[in-house]
Amino acid sequence: MMRPMKLGGEQLMFGQGVLEHLKTIDGKRAVIVTSGDYLIVSGHMAKIQGYLKDAGIESMVIDDVEPDPSFETVYRGAKVMMDYGPDWIVGVGGGSAMDAAKAMWIIYEHPEIDSIDKFEAKHNNMPPLRNKARMIAIPTTSGTASEVSRSVVITNTETHKKSGASDMKMIPDVVILEPDITASMPPKLTAATGMDALTHAIEAYTSTRANMISDVLAEKSVAMILDNLVTAYKTGDDLTARENMLVASCLAGMAFTNVSLGIVHSIAHTVGGLFGIPHGLADAIILPYVIEFNMSDKTAEKRYKELAEKINKDSLLEAVKEINDKLDIPTSLKEVINDDKSFNEQLEEIAKLAIADGCTKTNPIVPNVDEMKALILKIYNGGTANEC
Repeated sequence: MMRPMKLGGEQLMFGQGVLEHLKTIDGKRAVIVTSGDYLIVSGHMAKIQGYLKDAGIESMVIDDVEPDPSFETVYRGAKVMMDYGPDWIVGVGGGSAMDAAKAMWIIYEHPEIDSIDKFEAKHNNMPPLRNKARMIAIPTTSGTASEVSRSVVITNTETHKKSGASDMKMIPDVVILEPDITASMPPKLTAATGMDALTHAIEAYTSTRANMISDVLAEKSVAMILDNLVTAYKTGDDLTARENMLVASCLAGMAFTNVSLGIVHSIAHTVGGLFGIPHGLADAIILPYVIEFNMSDKTAEKRYKELAEKINKDSLLEAVKEINDKLDIPTSLKEVINDDKSFNEQLEEIAKLAIADGCTKTNPIVPNVDEMKALILKIYNGGTANEC
């Protein structure tokens, strides 16, 4: 039987100037969760706090969220919230900041979740939220779609592995897609996050849980990304391209949060955690190989052809390779890891962890350990994925 779908929270705003929607929010106190000083330097934090002040909401900022946030960072932020008592939590940033904000929110509402093991145990069984606060998500990148995602990924600092939890309760209540806040994203980050969004859309389309609604969302997302990502990469202040990328990423997020993903993400999660590769960059490198690998399945091959036709491309695989080339994406993992000894020593573990990843079960092909090792080795060295 089909699983129930949820496409978002209460409100979603997009377009130039929508950050001012914060003026209409009803509340008393907000904690803004972000990373680094970009928002302060750019002036966007002053705008966010100013609009909240106009709404009668006092605010404070937690700005020490690192990439791939640790449970320690999350728990420390939740303790701050327990002292401050916000009725709104505002996640502003890329996936790391929004995931951290969600995780802090969970612990703020349920202080008994005081370890990463207890956090993981809440996967698909999250206790009630919104007894203390609701959440606003303001993405500053166009890729992760955490603003409409049911998932949170936190890093275990002891094992250096990523741990996650998913539940529809974690989808933020208010989403604000303001293109101006993404305009100064550097080109490499624009490329990586954009390819993360493209991977979300393609993997949602070929997921074994895909349905006609997720298909419509994924198709439109793929078309918009192929039409706008290179422009955003080369001309960062093109606000039309930036807005289109934000919307495309959000559409892909609505699709995958309901039907899941595939082994591009399984492998990217694993090598990203073990070797510190930015997630979107790993996705971009891995995606062509997995498309080719999956095409040995007749159903998947048909789906790729259908998607290519709907976006007016002769070949989806060639379209992905072409955009990777335009975005200066490396063609193998070796180019970003460059440690043959360590990689080969961990190959068996990488394959087993990737197979155990939750995204693997909805891939068109669920590889065994030997098949996964062969595929990952091809992605590392570069080559033809269908030789696996």
